[in-house]
Amino acid sequence: MRMVDLIEKKRDGFVLTKEEINFIIENYVNKSIPDYQMSSLLMAIFFRGMTNEESSAFTEAILNSGETIDLSSIDGIKVDKHSTGGVGDKTTLVLGPLVASCGAKVAKLSGRGLGHTGGTLDKLESIEGMSINIEIDDFIKQVNDIGIAVAGQTAKITPADKLLYALRDVTATVPSIPLIASSIMSKKLASGSDVIVLDVKIGEGAFMKTIEDARELSKIMVNIGASFGKKVVAFITDMSQPLGFTVGNRLEVKEAIETLQGNGPADLTELCVEIGSYMVYSGGITKTLEEAKELILEKLNNNEAYDKQMELIKYQGGVIENLDTFINVKEILEVKSTESGYIEKIDALAIGIGAMKLGAGRETKEDPIDPDVGIILKKKVGDKVEKGEILALLYNNKDNIENILDEVLEAFVVTKEKVEKKSIILEIITQ
Repeated sequence: MRMVDLIEKKRDGFVLTKEEINFIIENYVNKSIPDYQMSSLLMAIFFRGMTNEESSAFTEAILNSGETIDLSSIDGIKVDKHSTGGVGDKTTLVLGPLVASCGAKVAKLSGRGLGHTGGTLDKLESIEGMSINIEIDDFIKQVNDIGIAVAGQTAKITPADKLLYALRDVTATVPSIPLIASSIMSKKLASGSDVIVLDVKIGEGAFMKTIEDARELSKIMVNIGASFGKKVVAFITDMSQPLGFTVGNRLEVKEAIETLQGNGPADLTELCVEIGSYMVYSGGITKTLEEAKELILEKLNNNEAYDKQMELIKYQGGVIENLDTFINVKEILEVKSTESGYIEKIDALAIGIGAMKLGAGRETKEDPIDPDVGIILKKKVGDKVEKGEILALLYNNKDNIENILDEVLEAFVVTKEKVEKKSIILEIITQ
């Protein structure tokens, strides 16, 4: 078997066999196949696509390139959730404790952020003392003890994916939907959960820009999950404006806590209730989806979900003594509207980049994160606004940020016409 023949085969639109895909991944990881040949194959896949069978085989080959986590010693059905990422996406901080408070087992391996804002791990590490470096035996014990653990991914999981992603990043092949699906699902399958709920975001602040692309990605990932005997559900959700009101690590932690106290923003609460219901139902806690939603709402309203979040933070060494003094910055700057009307749009990408420039996210892996800085939105799409009213607050520790203030102001589009508020959930793709 020669790599050049396989490149030619895919270039001409033919289907690669499972054996051929295994050959490619195995030999690329052991460096028998050079980057220039793998780059050619990735570009061929980008243009020619992959069948469902190819996508499943590609996922399995990546999965088998490293270690997998055996969660069989955790009692009950293990549930997990993955988001394709967006601005202000603190869903895991709410959803994990909420679902665990219902009796489901949440074994969550998360990543760091690169780009608009910090990832889940960065948000958790903004809590004083909070540790996300948990050995697998301790990880399993914690899930058995309190129903939830959130930790960093081990470097030994899917090494092929790390190599391929780095190559895709510099060869303009990142947007390939089959490659995105294989990358996401290989990591989720390696993490060992029985149920995987996917949050596929679309809009300016998300990786997927159209409903068609999001639908295609969702269907491929659901199909891959089914081929491995896993229950997979994909939610397609709106990221045309930031999720919730806050963007920034401690700001988002605080908002997540407030949401579990029943005081969260409508869009974040709706998203967590709906996704949580599927996780609880698929995890075998209730007999119907309706019962799952009732249970989710009960735990949200009786403070048990909040108590579970506090238990999680304490178990992993975190301390939040007082939410009122949790965030400390040298100044809070106001961004005021220059006109009256209704908020038609809030450019999530612009808000995310603004928060990153304040220090809430990274442009490179080496960049430090300032846990306290970020942006709080005071208006959302559909809200009425008067000239001079505050649109956003910038929590800042830097000097000379006039350009960031201007960029945040420009992210808000105001119209004279009344704007209807829409549901954050656009579609649900099931097996």
